[in-house]
Amino acid sequence: MRLVIAAVGRLKAGPERELARRYVERVGQIGRGVGLDAPEIVELDESRARSADQRKRDEAAALKAALDPKLALFALDERGKHLSSEDFAGLIGRRRDDGAAGLAFVIGGADGLDPSLLASADVRMALGAMTWPHQIVRLLLAEQLYRAATILAGHPYHRG
Repeated sequence: MRLVIAAVGRLKAGPERELARRYVERVGQIGRGVGLDAPEIVELDESRARSADQRKRDEAAALKAALDPKLALFALDERGKHLSSEDFAGLIGRRRDDGAAGLAFVIGGADGLDPSLLASADVRMALGAMTWPHQIVRLLLAEQLYRAATILAGHPYHRG
């Protein structure tokens, strides 16, 4: 199953980018055995609009244009559903088993995601109640995708 991480903002060269790349590669390695592809990374520029509302609208339009409409949309939102790692893995496994073409995980810019994009999301999920910079969200998401793949594969990485 195809996995896409679409983020507003770009990771600069450095330890965050390197660690995220390593987790993406790991998903590809263990994911093959459980029907998951290595996540594709889509990076979009932040809008330069003056108002936060317009920036969110611009970024939502760019995210929608960059993504295959066949992919289920998972919006990362601090007000979204809090999932355990096991629940996250189960959700991915069920989507895979139901024949989903793939999953697109979208990460907004500094202002968050536009309400229209949140409303159209199949799943709104949070990585905790705290607000995180988009660079760290991407890294945390990549690690959780790897963890989900290991859970689905019965690998001992996750020690729930």
